[in-house]
Amino acid sequence: MTETLSPAIPDSIERAAHDVLEAACDKDLTLAVAESCTGGLLASLLTDVEGVSHAFERGFVVYSKAAKCELLNIAPEQIDRCGAVSAAVAKAMADGALAASGADIALAVTGFAGPGGPEDEPGLVYLGCARSGAETVTREEHYGDIGRGPTRIRAIGTALEMLRQAIG
Repeated sequence: MTETLSPAIPDSIERAAHDVLEAACDKDLTLAVAESCTGGLLASLLTDVEGVSHAFERGFVVYSKAAKCELLNIAPEQIDRCGAVSAAVAKAMADGALAASGADIALAVTGFAGPGGPEDEPGLVYLGCARSGAETVTREEHYGDIGRGPTRIRAIGTALEMLRQAIG
């Protein structure tokens, strides 16, 4: 399935990535992602599937507040008010990625992959999925304190599920 990520990615996630890309190709749709806590892992996975990766348009790795604001046109005040890890920012990231990319569907992910500050909940992840002409959907996940790698993998699985639903 995938070439370079196979040793690290579970088979079920690889199959889901292939299915999402194949469905996008079948419907002539393009995909974009905006990633914070997954650090580009989802984009890497979507470009690693032979024969269908052309459905992937682009990815934004927006780990910092400045990157979210500059690349996705999110107002700094929104991040200050809601927090970078929030449903509102996940929605804004998805909407911003859709607008900045020209893709048909954009998926965003932001969260706490590992231990952070005293107010941060490890494993708390928000995802947003925007599709041209449709309402942007958000999702809140509590994966628990399972570690950075497992949290990222679980977030990618959820992201692929949301992309598949958006494709229809």
